[in-house]
Amino acid sequence: MNKSDKLLKDLIDANLYSRYSGLLSLSNISLQLVDTCGRILLEFNPSPDFCKRICQDDETKVCADCFSRFKNGRAERFTCRYGLVNIILPLEINQQTVGFVIGAQVYLPDSEYQKYLIDITSLAKEKNLKPEYIAKSIAAVKTVEPNKVEIHEQLCNHIAKNIAYEFSHSLNNTEKAIARLSIEKEMLERKIIDLEAKNMSLVINPHFLFNTLNTIARIAYFEKSHTTEELIYCLSDLLRYNLKQDDELHTIGNEVDNIEKYLYIQKVRFKNRLEYEIDMPDHIKPYRIPNMTIQPIVENALIHGISPKRDGGIIKIYAEKYKDDINIYVMDNGNGFPKEVLDNLHQTESKLGIGLRSTDKRLKQYFGEQYGLKIVKSDYSGSTVTISIPTKPNVRR
Repeated sequence: MNKSDKLLKDLIDANLYSRYSGLLSLSNISLQLVDTCGRILLEFNPSPDFCKRICQDDETKVCADCFSRFKNGRAERFTCRYGLVNIILPLEINQQTVGFVIGAQVYLPDSEYQKYLIDITSLAKEKNLKPEYIAKSIAAVKTVEPNKVEIHEQLCNHIAKNIAYEFSHSLNNTEKAIARLSIEKEMLERKIIDLEAKNMSLVINPHFLFNTLNTIARIAYFEKSHTTEELIYCLSDLLRYNLKQDDELHTIGNEVDNIEKYLYIQKVRFKNRLEYEIDMPDHIKPYRIPNMTIQPIVENALIHGISPKRDGGIIKIYAEKYKDDINIYVMDNGNGFPKEVLDNLHQTESKLGIGLRSTDKRLKQYFGEQYGLKIVKSDYSGSTVTISIPTKPNVRR
């Protein structure tokens, strides 16, 4: 290992990811640090499964399309053979390229059609993979607006410059300590703080918001804009329900009413790309469940399952009582959850926030380890997630 390679490794060992976590929160598009041989040293944001497991011959190295551009040693944006936009930014030290920051790996709206031209059958034979897996991986590749790609490219550029600065500082000093921050990075972090402050200033009194929404709804009523009126009332009810911060158990009936309003709004948005069915027996509605338990699962089904499908799909919610337990099912016929979502569900530390893992933890805290959330099925034909609770809970809060 030469001195340059060792210093790049030292940078990563020195918690490189944590030092840029503030900047990385601005984008969830792929961003990686690689050496001049194409080896992936660090994934700031992971690349799509399609790139990682199908395009790349080795998951630890970039694909041939990307590596062929390394020879130029210059920054560029290029479109790969499958139509994905890629960004390459060299790490330059003393006019020598010591590595690259690469990112994007997304479709633009104008080029999204190219994903439907990929020969899935040939790829399946070539890679010895199931066609369903390849189709699911293609469908999961993000489509991003050009302005967001521009912002992501700026982010990549800032990170590349700062890594080059730290690398240069280490290369020119015999001490092993690596510079923590460059002046430019400090300026960027101050910008993030400024943005957060601006967001804080946008907080609106909830009562003012609800009153305003209701006023707009009444205007829509008098103007005979009944769909608009219904949407506003649904949104107002959703916001009011979601703002409840108490730790009390709510009835399943109340939860389902909230979900119906959420899906109604999404139905207006997605039109014929979204259908939904809710079958909640009356004898189950009085049982109690933690607030906002079902919605994260429905939201995940919509985002990860239905939304990526060109023709959309259907979400079904139903429940049944079995002995002393109640099982609530959320089903969809979408693309299934991405691999990282399934992996994160079983990790001690998860990035899913208010998503699947936190919902599972809340249920277990209330009712015990034998209850909670379970992904019964998640594949190309869709997903099924269950929530299990006792009919006679011995609440553990």
